[in-house]
Amino acid sequence: MDCWPFLSVCWNVHVCDIKVSVCVQRRGLSSIKKRWLYGEFLKLDYFVGQMSHTRFLILLSLCLFPGLWMGEAFSQDLTPKYSNEFLSIGVGARALGMGGAQVGAVRDVTAAYWNPAALTAIRHEYEFSLMHAEYFAGIAQYDYLGFSTPLGDQNQVAASLIRFGVDDIPDTRFLYDANGAINYNNIQFFNAADYALLLSFARDFSEKIKLGANAKIIHRNVGKFAQAWGFGLDVGGIYLHKRMTLGLMVRDITTTYNAWTHDADLVRDVYSQTNNEIPLNTVEITLPKAIASIAYDWKLGEKFSLLTALDLETTFDGERNTLISNSAFSVDPRFGLELGFKQLAYLRGGVSNFQYIKDFQGEKSLSYLPAVGLGVVLSERFQIDYALSDLGDVSESPYSHIFSVKVSLEKLADDFRKFNSWER
Repeated sequence: MDCWPFLSVCWNVHVCDIKVSVCVQRRGLSSIKKRWLYGEFLKLDYFVGQMSHTRFLILLSLCLFPGLWMGEAFSQDLTPKYSNEFLSIGVGARALGMGGAQVGAVRDVTAAYWNPAALTAIRHEYEFSLMHAEYFAGIAQYDYLGFSTPLGDQNQVAASLIRFGVDDIPDTRFLYDANGAINYNNIQFFNAADYALLLSFARDFSEKIKLGANAKIIHRNVGKFAQAWGFGLDVGGIYLHKRMTLGLMVRDITTTYNAWTHDADLVRDVYSQTNNEIPLNTVEITLPKAIASIAYDWKLGEKFSLLTALDLETTFDGERNTLISNSAFSVDPRFGLELGFKQLAYLRGGVSNFQYIKDFQGEKSLSYLPAVGLGVVLSERFQIDYALSDLGDVSESPYSHIFSVKVSLEKLADDFRKFNSWER
């Protein structure tokens, strides 16, 4: 794409394997121009390699001690990062208000995303959840819809739909008319959006052990210019011991592949004039990541309760800017807590995304992203949750307001489940 004349500096980057010109904006740009810039960066992805995992118990030990088996084969130089990152944002205001520490703490329909093994904790015949969030000062829209229902007294199924997109991005290919003059009426608009459909299954194997899995279908598009289809698998496990829960979630366990197709004819002329490479059809690969978790439910008298949770997300695509990292793996911790009052109102907090930031003097300091939230149970059927999350000062409004609603219908009988160990 060609840069606008009212933007000051331009350079080339690869967007969905398309080499495009990206411009630094001056102050005072309209929202349309800002949408175009965010749209250019939204689809920035890289190729990643592939690897495999084995059984649940082995996965737990490997997640806790990844240095025992990961070598230099997936070093940062050979395996670039960040594919399907929209699936790393998270769903549910309760979860985001706790800093995303949910693999061992989740107990509702959002478990289909965080850890499908926890779906059997649902105590209603039908449970729905809706969430809407806006990022980057309202430019990017994130929406989630989930549904779950039991399948017998040991099984639970769920379906979830996630969309993250930037709408109404200006297409400036025809900004200049045949006479070389700028004509804003020639600007067309398109959407850049990512979609994921998660089909989940969970089963109670005993009073203590619960297992679950996701099959996910991914669709990504950049208007009419490019689109991708992908498929992946997630597996999760839960181990219950009194008030303590141990959880493990392995995303993209078989490696997730996105097959990109590009309509090169739409951009061939413009790319030739601007010395950009014509895009080719490619395959994008997402490496597995493992998240180990521990959660504990503290009873503070008859009226109050306190839930604390710690997640350790381990990635194997080379060194990242995390609290613990090396060339083989990186560990990003998350901590969250939830204070409850009579199971009717909840106050939440969490911290995540620990990073070392270097200032202009070359000195490093540790930064993190805080989050807070509230939850109110309006009735047995309705619950509203709210979270205020800091995106790290990446926009004019770094804090995002996140709302979600949970609807639960037809409470199950106390003896419906074969195993009732979820009752604490």
